[in-house]
Amino acid sequence: MSFSLLSLSSSSETASSLLRNQCNFSYVTSNARILGSSSCSFLSSAAHYVVPRAFSSSCLGGNSDVESSEIVSGETDDEESQVLIVDEEDITSDLPQRWDVLGLGQAMVDFSGVVDDEFLERLGLEKGTRRVINHEERGKVLRAMDGCSYKAAAGGSLSNSLVALARLGGGQPIAGPALNVALAGSVGSDPLGGFYRSKLRRANVNFLSAPVKDGTTGTVIVLTTSDAQRTMLAYQGTSSRINYDPCLADAITKTNILVVEGYLFELPDTVRTISRVCEEAREHGALVAITASDVSCIERHYDDYWEIMANYADIVFANSEEAKAFCHFSSNESPLSATRYLSHFVPLVSVTDGPKGSYIGVKGEAIYIPPSPCVPVDSCGAGDAYASGILYGILRGVSDLKSMGSIAAKVASIVVGQQGTRLRVQDAIGLAESFSVHCRNSTFWSDIGSDQISSL
Repeated sequence: MSFSLLSLSSSSETASSLLRNQCNFSYVTSNARILGSSSCSFLSSAAHYVVPRAFSSSCLGGNSDVESSEIVSGETDDEESQVLIVDEEDITSDLPQRWDVLGLGQAMVDFSGVVDDEFLERLGLEKGTRRVINHEERGKVLRAMDGCSYKAAAGGSLSNSLVALARLGGGQPIAGPALNVALAGSVGSDPLGGFYRSKLRRANVNFLSAPVKDGTTGTVIVLTTSDAQRTMLAYQGTSSRINYDPCLADAITKTNILVVEGYLFELPDTVRTISRVCEEAREHGALVAITASDVSCIERHYDDYWEIMANYADIVFANSEEAKAFCHFSSNESPLSATRYLSHFVPLVSVTDGPKGSYIGVKGEAIYIPPSPCVPVDSCGAGDAYASGILYGILRGVSDLKSMGSIAAKVASIVVGQQGTRLRVQDAIGLAESFSVHCRNSTFWSDIGSDQISSL
């Protein structure tokens, strides 16, 4: 008997029911690219756009924080690169009847560039950390970067996964029908909000949430030093709260897989929305997936994570350190042990371990997935790409978990072998064509069995 799952393509209700029945959902109560050498330099391979005065003053801190700066479009590999500022209403009204994947995540615009250590020291920033900043702190950093070029992108780890999934599922004839992918979050009614929504739409990811009137879209300033360490400064803006509005409520009723971004657990008001959305998703037969996102986030909100995971989650995506944090394991424990442990409580567990490979756990067992060969360039976004491969395998009916893991590892290797976190369109087309053999040979999901699981 092969190690397999159940296809979503025929009945998502049956899929979610079967996955949840595989394990005990007892609540566990035990007690977070650039090349350059100057003080502030930014990627310049893309076309440059001078920031309009209204854009810089209303969105990035006001008072000429970045009026003389330039913004570089964050995606230069396809048709998206020529657009920066867009109309807020640039969203099609022709929405599909059903969503293959709906993400619930933080909607924030990333501004990325390279700085030197002296720049960080001058601003009192600790290298390699990620922290939340307020409006005044953001203005201070942006003023210090005045005159530089920015690389702007519709950011977030979940958006990386959803864009990759949408591109993999673009509907090439040999690979199957197009996948319908959407994201719900919170952006302001400012130009940055329009930029975020339009960028995702051009990547075939529908952003469903209406902009918050007079709201300010969240931003993340990513400062990379020459040793490849990233210092991240997050201004949450409107992203700090996601409401259960009628649009989200309607989308949940016609979703096959709901994916919740772990960073949302940092937002107390949004935890209640997560619980409600997950409950509605289960009632309507959707699978629920949770991304771990960050070790420190898990440590600070451990009980909130586990309450959602134990009661609703069908799939959990984590890296090895995040998996250990969920288990309260020491750093000396193996990712294999963490995968096995978590799979007693969540039906399907995906744990990545960087260049060492990855693991997929089911029913207290785990299979090892070797890494796909590549010449590493930038590991940022590898886990996001891996998650998109798992979701793609599920939606395309890949029944063998070893094959599913191999698909995910291959997607991750493509992203690791390039500069930037987004899977490129042409790469996605080639991958989807190469993966079609797995889909054609699939038994289209029978049951989760433990026969022939590798004893590692």
